[in-house]
Amino acid sequence: MTEDDLDWVVEAEALLHAFPWTRGNFADSLAAGYRCSILQSENRRIAYAVVLHVLDEAHLLNISVVASAQRGGAGSLLLEHLRAQALMQGARHFFLEVRPSNEAAIALYRKSGFTEIGRRKAYYPALEGREDAIVMKLDL
Repeated sequence: MTEDDLDWVVEAEALLHAFPWTRGNFADSLAAGYRCSILQSENRRIAYAVVLHVLDEAHLLNISVVASAQRGGAGSLLLEHLRAQALMQGARHFFLEVRPSNEAAIALYRKSGFTEIGRRKAYYPALEGREDAIVMKLDL
């Protein structure tokens, strides 16, 4: 992902999430040196992700697949790419948070080897109040 991708990423994010990241969130991630990735298929951007690497840990902050490409393997492909990159950068553990209501994402993460290690109460904004986060971990 580069600055040139931000218009597309912000537009996709707004279509995919009720509480989307802002352009500033993505720009700050790029500026801070987070691993920001775009997945393309047939010269078309279909997914993106942001990963923070700290010491021997990788933290998946955002992974999203455009609606027209969901359930076609793009999420698994991108997640595997991110796992391999984290391993190459010396990460031994990969962490993420996910909404309990996001059953498709939870299934993807479990299929990829992530296990639930805890919960963060009232972590995410929701239409009515707040929603917990399931914390998941993959040992690399």
